[in-house]
Amino acid sequence: MGRARIALLSNPRSTGNIAQLPRVRAYCAAHPDIFHYEVERVDQIGEALRTIARIKPAMLVINGGDGTVQAALTELHNGGHFGENPPPVAVLPSGKTNLIALDLGSHGDPVAAFERLVAIAQGNLAAHLVPRELIALRHGDGLGQPVIGMFLGGAGLADTMLYCRNKIYPLGLPNGVSHVLAAIALVVRQLFGLKLSFLPPAPSQLSVSVRIDGKLSGKFTLLLVTTLEKLLLTSDVGEASRGRLRLIAVEQRPFLLIRAFIASLLGKLSRGHIDGVHLEGSDEISIEGDASDVILDGETFRAEIGSPITLRPTLPLSFVRLAA
Repeated sequence: MGRARIALLSNPRSTGNIAQLPRVRAYCAAHPDIFHYEVERVDQIGEALRTIARIKPAMLVINGGDGTVQAALTELHNGGHFGENPPPVAVLPSGKTNLIALDLGSHGDPVAAFERLVAIAQGNLAAHLVPRELIALRHGDGLGQPVIGMFLGGAGLADTMLYCRNKIYPLGLPNGVSHVLAAIALVVRQLFGLKLSFLPPAPSQLSVSVRIDGKLSGKFTLLLVTTLEKLLLTSDVGEASRGRLRLIAVEQRPFLLIRAFIASLLGKLSRGHIDGVHLEGSDEISIEGDASDVILDGETFRAEIGSPITLRPTLPLSFVRLAA
């Protein structure tokens, strides 16, 4: 058998894989040029990548949710298993949110997306590669290895994401319905200021320092930092920003989030257009809060006074983008 063109790293516990993994396994069994490695815990990803590095694949495909992708990217960045030449990374839409997969044009049926990646690997792979800088997150004193990801949600956004995870997902509803219900709950709490157990909590005080433009302080309905091109609310922050980390912050005011959303639909959400909506770019962002949670690709961290969360961009990594 020749060199494996594709290495597939699967997490059977990801939501989409519960139903789809038997099809994925059957497909891999019929294609001997695919090396398939399954993990059931994120602490097994290091050993998985050490093994995968031995076969020197032309492409690494991650089959799991955003949390699985985040753990694999962290290991790729910190582990050094592939030396200075890690393979391009592709992501299948196999989790509940799939923000990273969507940014790379991967959506719908995971097996169909994988078949397209296999076809791409046999041809001119370079034509489908895009560079992506990643977010390196350090907590507290900043020592030790960073956690690597591509999408960070904080303030009311993180509270709503946790609310959806803990209160709505257990109901067993389809993902789309769950996300709509969480959004409705956020809007109801935002508009009426209700403090009820079945609604997301009100955001706590949060301070965000952006190296270029100074400091933002207050309570925010939405705080988002990402390197992704397809962003929540807007796609034009990349033009407005002057750094590789893109930040959107919407202050906690009645109707402001709705105004920002409508402005984004009309293509009018840009720097300085709406008072209380901040679009910034920086090479370093610090977040400090009164026991406020932030979520990086599914993993939760707590920003506390005196123990800030610091975000910096990494060197670019090549990803495989499917045609939208």
